[in-house]
Amino acid sequence: MKELKVERKIFEAIAKEIHSDKSPVGIDAKKTHVLILEKLLRIEQRLDRIETKLDTNKH
Repeated sequence: MKELKVERKIFEAIAKEIHSDKSPVGIDAKKTHVLILEKLLRIEQRLDRIETKLDTNKH
């Protein structure tokens, strides 16, 4: 899928950030989930601001 392709530099930075030698799968699951949830919260806040702005412009 084209939408899921990540630039190599970004991929490597993310992989380095979540890597864990202690995990059998090679990543720190807790850190990975925290990063995902933080990003989702930021997206939610941005959507809230956009929706508020759109609602304000309707009136």
